[in-house]
Amino acid sequence: MTNMFQFWVGIFPKLFGGLIVSLELTALSLLIGLPLGLLLALGVSSRFKPLSWLSIALVEIGRGAPALVVLYVVYFGLPALHWSPTAFLCAVIGLTYTTAAYAGEYLRGGLRSVNAGTIEAGQALALTNVDVLRFVIIPQGLRVAIPSLMGLAIQIFQVTSLTYSITVSELTANAYSISNQTFRALETFALAGLMYAAITIPASWVTRQVERRMSLGQ
Repeated sequence: MTNMFQFWVGIFPKLFGGLIVSLELTALSLLIGLPLGLLLALGVSSRFKPLSWLSIALVEIGRGAPALVVLYVVYFGLPALHWSPTAFLCAVIGLTYTTAAYAGEYLRGGLRSVNAGTIEAGQALALTNVDVLRFVIIPQGLRVAIPSLMGLAIQIFQVTSLTYSITVSELTANAYSISNQTFRALETFALAGLMYAAITIPASWVTRQVERRMSLGQ
């Protein structure tokens, strides 16, 4: 047991560096993907059919395609278009699309849940359709979607482990590297798993508390 803890102390800095990369990927994917998801949700709900159909297609493809396939399409597809971004940027692009697709579906559901009477009340106050959307529909729709979006953030953090397949040096990739060098895969991935859990367990608890408070508020 002592030997294992000494081994963990030795490999922790490299794994922690990978964890930071995983968190950076998650943060960037959410920062870009959530606003794009809102645009997709609005596009799906648009009365302009071509925009609605395009938005639906983007959402369904993003939700239907495995994240690993999306990463491969970006990583191998962009060089074919004469653009060769770094592996990290490819990962951000792929995860952002996946984030936007799922967020678009969650936000669409949130927007549709807004009570028609509330919308009519806004219109009765002489608000324009744009103002009703900005000040009534979007804020209330976002509130409904918050628990789902928080759950999505946790899922995207876990999905960052797939980016090792396109040579991004995140937590799982560094764990693979260490295990190949030391031939101590069990101890290495056990520590990596604990590091993932150190992020996801508290985040899941916070998500449940937010969902509980919101349900009580209703």
